[in-house]
Amino acid sequence: MAARWPSKSVRSIKAKFLCAAGVTASLTLRIGSAYAQEALRYSLAGEAAAESKRLQLQNQPYTFKTGDFRVLLTPSVGLDYNDNIRLVKNDPQDDFVIRPGLSIDASYPLTQRNLLQVDVTLGYDKYISHDELSHWRVSSGSALSFDFYTGDFAFNVHDRFSYTQDSATEAAVANTGTYGNWQNIAGISGTWDLEDVTLNLGYDHQNYYSTTSGFDYTDHTSEMLVTRAGLKLNPRLTAGVEGSGSFTTYDQRILNDNNGFSAGVYGEWKPGTSFTASPRFGYTIYDFSQTSRVIKAEDQNTWYAALTVTHAPTEVISYSVSAGHELRLGIQSDAIEDTYFRPAITWNIFKNVSIQTSAFYEHGSSTGGIRETYDWYGGQLSMSYSPAKRVNLSLSYRLTLRSSDDPSREYAQNLVGLLVAYRPQ
Repeated sequence: MAARWPSKSVRSIKAKFLCAAGVTASLTLRIGSAYAQEALRYSLAGEAAAESKRLQLQNQPYTFKTGDFRVLLTPSVGLDYNDNIRLVKNDPQDDFVIRPGLSIDASYPLTQRNLLQVDVTLGYDKYISHDELSHWRVSSGSALSFDFYTGDFAFNVHDRFSYTQDSATEAAVANTGTYGNWQNIAGISGTWDLEDVTLNLGYDHQNYYSTTSGFDYTDHTSEMLVTRAGLKLNPRLTAGVEGSGSFTTYDQRILNDNNGFSAGVYGEWKPGTSFTASPRFGYTIYDFSQTSRVIKAEDQNTWYAALTVTHAPTEVISYSVSAGHELRLGIQSDAIEDTYFRPAITWNIFKNVSIQTSAFYEHGSSTGGIRETYDWYGGQLSMSYSPAKRVNLSLSYRLTLRSSDDPSREYAQNLVGLLVAYRPQ
């Protein structure tokens, strides 16, 4: 069936799109991005988006409220068993970990269209037998965010932060239980909605610090800019161009400073309310300067591609699939080129019970520093049960495996966890 175009003339729509695409291309050529693929941001503008978010927050539970100010507090405590806390191949050590935490969700509408939000999850991981690994935890979803709208423009001012230490969640790391980082990303993004054409532009400043002295050579700052210009071909299909770029500077002269650039095309297909497919394709370039005393700078470039699919065919089952190829900054090397595949399924077969199954696979090669080709893969099974309105129990199991052309960097890890969360509303 032929696509149904909006009522405006095709010539007018194309003129708007070419103008927006020209702005995108110009900005992309001038400014760089340390995490070219991860830095892209995209959000819809307009009255409908503001009203939808306001209604969504009104329907959310809360612990207490004063006027329009709402706060939801969710305390929790967990107990994990980890059979390989240092990610080693031979003679692994195990331990129990106690994980108390508190989630804070707060919101306040400054006006009907301007919204202030705070989302923070704080916690502490206490290792029973290996206290040197105990650490504070701030979840990666923690953020301070402010949305405001004017005419056809939507803006978001944000500060996103995290403090984590889980070596098994980074594919490029092995033989350590102390890898972690503190990240703070502050910036602003804007969307100009012209009905059939949408232009997005965002700027972020990133501070990245290692949580341990063994990885403090990764400490760096990045200036990142991303932009997109999209054309709505019909109500279900949007296509456009995207670009990003940045400057990254390391505090120590171990890894090489770099500028990164990417440019490509993207699409978003929503044939119904329960299905979304978002493909992307383009090219990434990293220009490394010779700032390291120990690693020879080598420029890197390759194609990137990504496909994300989400689908909820029934109320009982929903799933998502994410797959792609990328070039990113390394941890123990200047850069990593990898291919990944991450499926996940949620089952709501029984009342008050939710079962999540997920898997992950990454094949990567690192250059500049540790040169290695590895496979990192595994899966997770978790079950959530609500025996009462305010209580939620979660039981999970995660298996992580790593193989490498360097046998000393291989490992297997089993992690079993129990979490109890209470929502006093």
